[in-house]
Amino acid sequence: MDKFDMAVAEQLKTMDRLLFLQSEIERCQQAEQQLKQLQEEAAKLQDLKKDIQIMKKELNDIQLVFESQTVEAIRSYNTQGTL
Repeated sequence: MDKFDMAVAEQLKTMDRLLFLQSEIERCQQAEQQLKQLQEEAAKLQDLKKDIQIMKKELNDIQLVFESQTVEAIRSYNTQGTL
């Protein structure tokens, strides 16, 4: 093989490596973007879970108030009925 053929062969090897690395970089960048989106979605999920917990506590508090008001209304009705 003469010098020119060897130089071209080396250049082709280099080009193959370059193309491979470029495609790997693109693949990794796509994966990185997907992971960022998943992280954002996970953060939204955590916020939603916190909101749900807050609303459940508020619901429980309101139920307790309602029960107390119901007991008081019954007590008041019974008191009026005995008068």
